[in-house]
Amino acid sequence: MFLRAIASSLLAFAALVGAAQAADPFRVASPNRGSWEGAIPELGKQAGIFQKHGLDLDIIYTSGGGETMQVVISGAVDVGLSAGLAGAFGAYSKGAPLRIIGASSTGSREIFYYVPAKSPITSLREGNGKTIAYSTAGSSTQVGALRFMAEYGLKDMKPTPTGDAVGTTTQTMTGQVDIGWCVAPFNLDKLVAGEIRMIGRLSDLEHLRKQTIRVQIANAQALEKKKDLFVRYLAAYREVLDWMYASDDAVQKYIAITSLPEPSVRRMLAEFIPKESLQIDEVRGIPEAMQDAVQFKFLTAPLDEKQVGELIQIGAMK
Repeated sequence: MFLRAIASSLLAFAALVGAAQAADPFRVASPNRGSWEGAIPELGKQAGIFQKHGLDLDIIYTSGGGETMQVVISGAVDVGLSAGLAGAFGAYSKGAPLRIIGASSTGSREIFYYVPAKSPITSLREGNGKTIAYSTAGSSTQVGALRFMAEYGLKDMKPTPTGDAVGTTTQTMTGQVDIGWCVAPFNLDKLVAGEIRMIGRLSDLEHLRKQTIRVQIANAQALEKKKDLFVRYLAAYREVLDWMYASDDAVQKYIAITSLPEPSVRRMLAEFIPKESLQIDEVRGIPEAMQDAVQFKFLTAPLDEKQVGELIQIGAMK
């Protein structure tokens, strides 16, 4: 009986080793390390979900959607999370080898704008002559800053690239920029402590409230050569999302990865990032996003129906 138990254990171990050896390498870029959205690959890898779908994820982190787009276009990674939709339109129109394989964030509820507590600014409408942060060129936060300028008539507001949420906090708190951007749950503890004041959210703009602002992009050549891996990746991604919103274990693993305060994480889930925000099966608000891309000079003219059909490959991934 003892020998049988040992043999059974050895067989189980061999099966695990075999599964690991059989897993296909798959490279993923994610901006804003520590964000709930950006942590999906890392949490799914920790939970063994991507491995279950035969994928060995290699995850790199970037400073924003613009940088993510560059590493996807270069072929350094297979897929990039959280790329700005308007930026993706613009890159594709210039011949960049990228395709959209899923939505990444819809509704803009998680992005907010803040100032240090001592700042005299009380509203984004007071932004004329002030600097407002965004992550990188082509990102959803750049489009957000430009959209606020357009809707509030802030001709003299100065959008300024500041990198990821952590770097932006440093620059905002030291006065290098007047208005910072952030993605929950980062800085929610500072809000509670009174160190900063929230002066607006991206979802304040009706134009963006129902729009997909960030998408998952793939390198076109990689997608053509190994489409099956992308299909498996998206199937695993959906499973990870289900687990993250159904299991407290996922929340605890996220807190362990990020060292963020648990009250901030709980508030994020309750007020900022419902599961629906992270749906991946539909890019919503394409006409409005195309309008933004033209207005803010990511595109010289709207993409036609054939181009949109080539760029957005969600249907082919199901």
